[in-house]
Amino acid sequence: MVSQLSEAMLDVIADALVDKGYIFLPDLVPNNISQVLLDKIQSTQAHELKAASIGRGAEQQLNPDIRRDRIQWLEEHNEPDAQYLKLMTQLKNGLNRRLFMGLFDYESHYAVYQPGAFYKKHVDALKGSQNRILTTVFFLNPDWKAADCGELIIYDEADIEIERIAPKMGHFVIFLSERFPHEVTKTLAQRNSIAGWFRVSNSVHGF
Repeated sequence: MVSQLSEAMLDVIADALVDKGYIFLPDLVPNNISQVLLDKIQSTQAHELKAASIGRGAEQQLNPDIRRDRIQWLEEHNEPDAQYLKLMTQLKNGLNRRLFMGLFDYESHYAVYQPGAFYKKHVDALKGSQNRILTTVFFLNPDWKAADCGELIIYDEADIEIERIAPKMGHFVIFLSERFPHEVTKTLAQRNSIAGWFRVSNSVHGF
């Protein structure tokens, strides 16, 4: 049985999104789900991951000067992807009940950063485009040390750093996609995460 997100936790997340537009949660995802997700990414062969692109639609391109992670999309028919995606469905439904956001679906991928990889400052959605409404990032890195670097840095709309999050096992972040520029600093150890985006019903899949 998939663990349930508590109503109290959903209240906390909704309140934070209204108040600040983002929230960092150290242990949202149950440990048993975190572990099987980690096991999957650690057993994934290099050829099963593809170089991540930048841009949208026909303008997608590879640019290693901006982004150097490799990705694999989560799929509902695969385990343990399905367990994580069911939790995200609970999150979507809970936020829609509280905030009437009209979140319709969710896409996500594993992101693996090998030593030396980074993702320069960017925004996940163009202003007013509604292709991505909420961004989630979940980290899968046990025994992560400060010296490994690879932090997620979140900036406000004035480009001032407001949060620096170590990619430690179980850390989870949610933020409004078009409001917060963010970056991944160069990592000195393999860095595993799951990045995801909630969209509304008129958005285009894969953008």
